[in-house]
Amino acid sequence: MRRVLYDAGSPAAAEAAALLADEFDVRPWAPPGAADSVVLTTRPGPPPGRRTRVIGVVDATAPGPWPAFWYGLVPAGAARPLVARAVANAFADLDSAAERARLERELAELHAIGIQLSAERDLDVLLETILTKAREITRSDAGSLYLVEEPPEGTRRLRFALAQNASVEIPFQTVTLPLDEASVAGYVALTAEVVNLADAYAPPPGSRFQINRWFDEQAGYRTRSMLVVPMRTPQGETLGALQLINCRPEFDGPLRSAAEVDRHVRPYGERHVRLAGSLASQAAVALANRRLYDNISELFEGFVKASVTAIESRDPTTSGHSFRVADLTVGLAEIVSRAGTGPYRDLRFTADELRELRYAALLHDFGKVGVREHVLVKSKKLYPGDLDRIRGRVELLMRDLELSVTHRKLELALHRGPAYAEHAARLDAELAAATAELNEALDVILTMNEPTVHSQDFARQLLRITARSWHDRHGRRRTLLTPDEASVLAIARGSLTDVERREIQQHVVHTFQFLAQIPWTREFKRIPEIAGSHHEKLDGSGYPFGASGTSIPVQSRMMTIADIYDALTATDRPYKKAIRVEEALDTLRDEQRTGALDGALLDLFIDARVFERTGG
Repeated sequence: MRRVLYDAGSPAAAEAAALLADEFDVRPWAPPGAADSVVLTTRPGPPPGRRTRVIGVVDATAPGPWPAFWYGLVPAGAARPLVARAVANAFADLDSAAERARLERELAELHAIGIQLSAERDLDVLLETILTKAREITRSDAGSLYLVEEPPEGTRRLRFALAQNASVEIPFQTVTLPLDEASVAGYVALTAEVVNLADAYAPPPGSRFQINRWFDEQAGYRTRSMLVVPMRTPQGETLGALQLINCRPEFDGPLRSAAEVDRHVRPYGERHVRLAGSLASQAAVALANRRLYDNISELFEGFVKASVTAIESRDPTTSGHSFRVADLTVGLAEIVSRAGTGPYRDLRFTADELRELRYAALLHDFGKVGVREHVLVKSKKLYPGDLDRIRGRVELLMRDLELSVTHRKLELALHRGPAYAEHAARLDAELAAATAELNEALDVILTMNEPTVHSQDFARQLLRITARSWHDRHGRRRTLLTPDEASVLAIARGSLTDVERREIQQHVVHTFQFLAQIPWTREFKRIPEIAGSHHEKLDGSGYPFGASGTSIPVQSRMMTIADIYDALTATDRPYKKAIRVEEALDTLRDEQRTGALDGALLDLFIDARVFERTGG
C-alpha cells in the first residue's frame, strides 16, 4: 500500500488525509519524510527529496504565491474524489519519474557496455563480458552463449561457447551442436526469433525445440524462466544466441532448491526482452568486429610472411634469417619486460608493442628488394663472369706460349740448325716454367678471391701477379689482371667493394622508405622507424644515418643484437663459415666494449640465454 503523509500541525491537511485512509497508508509527516510518498501540508517548508511529491491544502481564497516545489494544490475541505485524484496524479508522476530514471540508468549502462564491448579484443574476455552484463541487466541467475560456426567443410554448427551460473558450479566444457531446431539455442539461431519461456519445462504446444534437462538433473538445479535472444548484426547475420535463465529481480543470493526457485524466480518481462535484445545486438556487432579484426590480422600476417619469402627468395643463402631475428628480438623484449633490475626495470612492452616489434623484425630486410641481385648474392670477391675472363686469359696465354714454342722449334727444324735437341729441350723447359707460373698465379687469384682474411704472403704474391706481364705469340705484352680486378682481389675482409657495400647498406634506407608508405594502424606506426634503425650503433658508427645513443629506439637496439648474432652463427652463408655460439657471444661483447652495442640489453640476451631460441 502506498504511503500518504500529512502535516500533523495542520487540521486541514489531517482532514484531507483522513479521507484516504481506506486506500493508502496514511501517517503523520516527520520531515524529510519517506521516499516514494505524497505529503499533504498547508505550510511551506524545505523541499523534500526527489522521490517525494508535496500537495498543498490551501484556503481557496488565499492569493498565494505557493512554493514552486509543490506538485499541486487542493482547497481545504475538498471532497474525497478531488483529494484522491490529486494524490493519484502525484503518485503517477513519481512512477513516471522513477521509470525515466530507470530508463536513463539502463541506457547509460547499455552505452557503457557497448563501449566496453567495442574496446575488447580478447575473444574470451569479450564473451565473458557479454554474458556477465546480460545477466546483470536482466537480473538472471544463469546464462549461456552459443556461437554459430562455419568450418572449412562448410557445414554450419553451433558451439556451446560459455556458461555461467551463480547458484551451482558448472563443469563447463565447450562442445559443438548441430545447428537445427531441436535445441532452443539452435531454433533461435536459425529463425532469429526470441524465445521467452515462463517455465522452460513446459514449452508452448507445438514447439519444435526441447529443453535438455541433463544439466539440471546432474547439478540439482531447476531451470524455470528462460529468455533466448539472437545475436544478430545490423546486416542480418545471426552470429549466435544469448540464453538467460531464472530471472530473480528482487533476490541476490544463490537458488539452492526448487522451493527457492518457486519463491524468487519470475518470468522475463518485455523490459528484459528489450534489454537483452539490445545487448545481444551490441554483442553481435562486437563479435563481428572481432572476427573482422582477426581476418584483417590474418591477412596482414600473410602479407608479412609473403613479403619475407619474397625478400629471402632473392637471396636464398639467408633463408630463415628474418624469422630467426624476429624470434630472438621478441624473446629479448619479453625478458626486458620481466626485468626487475637494471636500466630497463621499468620498461614493459604491451601485447601490441610486441606484435609491432615482431613485424618490424620480420621486415627489417625488406629494403633488399631494392638492391641489385648480383650484388645482394655476391659470395666471392670477383663475380663469376670476371673470374671466367681471368681463366680465359690464362688459357689463352698458355696456348700462345705453346704455339710460340712450337713455332720456334719448327724454325729450328727447318733451318737444320746445330744442336736442335738441346734448343728444343730448353724451349720446352721455358714453356713448362711459364705454364707453372701461370697456374700458380691462377691458384693465388682463386685463393685471394675467397672473402676471408689472407696472410701478407698472399698479398705480396698478388702484387707480383698484378705487376707481371707475359708476351703472347705476337710479342705483345699481356697481364692476367686489370687494375680494377686487382683492387677487388685486394679487399681485406669480405667480398664487397666500398661501392657495393654502400649499395648493400642502402637497403636500410629502402626498408624505411618502403615501410613508410604503408598506412599502418596506430599500434604499428613505429614499424618503419624500428626496422630502419637496426644497423645503427650506439657510438654512431652504424648506418645509414650514423644515429647514436638514445636517438636509436630501444627496440632497434635489441634487433641489432639479434641480427648480428644470427649473421655470425648462420650455417647457410656460402661466403663465410658459421662460428660457434661462444665465439659469437665474444664478438658481441667486443662490440659492446667499443660502445657499439647496448650492454644492459646484451647482458639480458646472454644471461637469459635468449640465443637458444633459434637452436643456439
